[in-house]
Amino acid sequence: MIASAAPGTAAERATVSSPAVSGHAGIDGFVSESARARILDGVATNTRRAYGRQWDAFTAWCIDQGRTALPATAETLAEYVSALADAAKGPASIEQAIAAIRTAHRTAGHFGAPDTQAARLALRSHRRELAAGGERTRQAPPITVEVLRAMIDATSPVTVIGARDRLLLVLGLAMMARRSELAALHLDDVVETDDGLEVLIRASKTDQDARGAVVAVPRGSHPETDPVRLLQEWRSILAQRGIISGRLLRSVTRHSRIGASLSPDAVSDAVRAAAVRAGVPQAESYSAHSLRAGGATTAYRAGAPVSAIAAHGRWSPASPVVLGYVRSVDRWRDNPMRAIGL
Repeated sequence: MIASAAPGTAAERATVSSPAVSGHAGIDGFVSESARARILDGVATNTRRAYGRQWDAFTAWCIDQGRTALPATAETLAEYVSALADAAKGPASIEQAIAAIRTAHRTAGHFGAPDTQAARLALRSHRRELAAGGERTRQAPPITVEVLRAMIDATSPVTVIGARDRLLLVLGLAMMARRSELAALHLDDVVETDDGLEVLIRASKTDQDARGAVVAVPRGSHPETDPVRLLQEWRSILAQRGIISGRLLRSVTRHSRIGASLSPDAVSDAVRAAAVRAGVPQAESYSAHSLRAGGATTAYRAGAPVSAIAAHGRWSPASPVVLGYVRSVDRWRDNPMRAIGL
């Protein structure tokens, strides 16, 4: 076990641990604060926060129920999953809770605990109950090029926030970007070339080791949706205010004051606001993921191979997410009922 405690959530306090091994000296179980900080930082910030919230909720529930959180039994985990289902939590949230609990146990030295078989059977039952009740998993609708142009047309080209949002929308779709990737971009991460833009993604969900990836974004054929022109306009606005380094996308107040950065949540807010301005159907259901999904589905519809889409969007080659986008196109393009003459 570790020899020093660290502040933070219960999940963070259980970050580093290993089973005792005969013959090890006391120092072998010690982890310095600097090493602990790096270990914590090795987990994506959003994941760490989400798992921390899930773990804290689980430990609070265990205290209320008189159960032991660490190590928890399979029965306790199954009962907790059932309690979450009773509280109308969605399957994705419950899956995350199970993952957080298992991670906390593993990092505390309780490898393989708690057993999840009963908990997952309870979760399966919950999914069936939701399906029987008419519930379905809803995803953010993809932004097609036509919808993107409508959103661009509804976004002012002469205001500071309008210039930022135009770049955010076009770059997000052209990169098939995650909201966290857009928010993390620095000015020097985007380089203009003869063919378009080369965008450095320093780290991503599928690149936790921060090896980095360069995404090529071609020039646009329409001035209003040309990522190179929109980037030049935004850089000019920043330069006029003396901003030549730091984050690319930044918060903008109603008085056109530019901040230091833009949060991932604000990226989604900007996409949703543009959809509302454009009056597209189901505008409130749009999010930053709509740009990513739209880039993938539109590229496949235009004939791009799945492997190229996966590489461009930084998905694993066999990602079920990419295959889901492909199927959404194929179910109409290759529909066996299309030519039967109904």
